[in-house]
Formats: sequence, structure tokens, C-alpha cells
Amino acid sequence: MSPLAPFAAALAVLGLWLGYRLVRETRNRTTARTTYFDAVKPLFDGGETRLQPSGFPRMSGRRGGLAFDLQALPDTLTFRKLPALWVMVTLPEPLPIAATLDLMARPSGNEPFTRFPTLPQSLPVPPGLPKEVAIRSDDARRCPPDGLILRHAALFDDPAVKELVISPKGLRIVILAEEADRGRYLIFREAEMGMTPLIAERIAPLLDRLVALRDDLLAWAKETR
Repeated sequence: MSPLAPFAAALAVLGLWLGYRLVRETRNRTTARTTYFDAVKPLFDGGETRLQPSGFPRMSGRRGGLAFDLQALPDTLTFRKLPALWVMVTLPEPLPIAATLDLMARPSGNEPFTRFPTLPQSLPVPPGLPKEVAIRSDDARRCPPDGLILRHAALFDDPAVKELVISPKGLRIVILAEEADRGRYLIFREAEMGMTPLIAERIAPLLDRLVALRDDLLAWAKETR
């Protein structure tokens, strides 16, 4: 027998073990991400979840007769301090308004979920909104008044809230749901996210906020006709 045979056998066993571990971790990761929105489903009348090409889920459902869409979006760009998992909470119900208004907290210009940098007009931030919020629009003349927006300024008291979009196509709030574990990322460059389900208590207030904002916009649009 070759003196290298035991070493080769050990390497083969190690390779099989590593392969098994990789398959198991991949399966566990897929299962966890598939169930990421499961705790949120009771907030809706029905609900359908599907995995996106990113490997993270998207869920649609109805609440109070309105359609909602939830999407988890990973951001693993290397210039970020830590990879992040964003959740977009969207109320894709058309509104009788003629312009898009986008409020972004601490914009970097590299957010993967927004068209904020492409909107041509930069608007002044009215007193009552945090200083780190920037505002852009595609037609400032047709935007809702500051007073209406300020009624919902408390949304940005939550430091996890990143963006509020008001558009003719509907409304959206984007939150930072999770960041990669700092130690594991800095040492192993591991960015495991989405393994713990999102809790209903985190999303329910955002759904209510979108409905309240929609009601205010409908009332304003009716008054300005």
C-alpha cells in the first residue's frame, strides 16, 4: 500500500463531509428564507410567498380590501460597512396624484431598491422632518403639500426606516430589517441574513401608516379637483 493512501482516504472523507455540510446548509438556508414572511401572513387575508432570483422571498396579500406587496432585498455591495437586508413594504394601489415624491433618510446614492437618484428635482426639507432626510421629485409643482407630509413625519423617528415613496402607482416604505453579523463578516466575509423570520409587530405599524397616508392623499386630491 502506498504511504500516501491513508492521507488520500482522509482527504476523500473530508471532501464528502464538506459536501454534505454544504448541501445541508444550503437546504436550511432556503427553508429559512422561504418562511421569512410566515409570521407576517396572519396580518393579511391570504398571502402568497415566492422566492426571487436573489434567493430571498416576496409576498403579496390583501388587508382591508387593499393589495400589499412585501419584498426582502439583500444588499451585499462591498463598499458598505456591513451587508444589509432591506424590506420593501408596498401598497401598489393607484393614486389620483400626478407626481412622485421620494423621501430618503441618509441617501448614499447606492441604494439598490430605489430610483431616488434619478428624480430630477431636489426639494427643501420642511421643518419637522429629520435633517438627515432628503427629498426628490419629478414635478415639485404637483406634489402633496408639506402639511400633509408632516402629518406622517413620525415615520422617520424609527431609525430603521430608510425611504418613503409617494407616487401615482402607490406607496412604499423601505426599512433596514437586518445587517450581517459584524464578527463573522469581518473575519470570514460571511453575510448570512434572513434566517430569522420577520415578526408581525415590525410590519403591522407600517401597513397602518401606508393606509393612513393613502387616505390623506385621497382626501387632498378630492379637495384640489
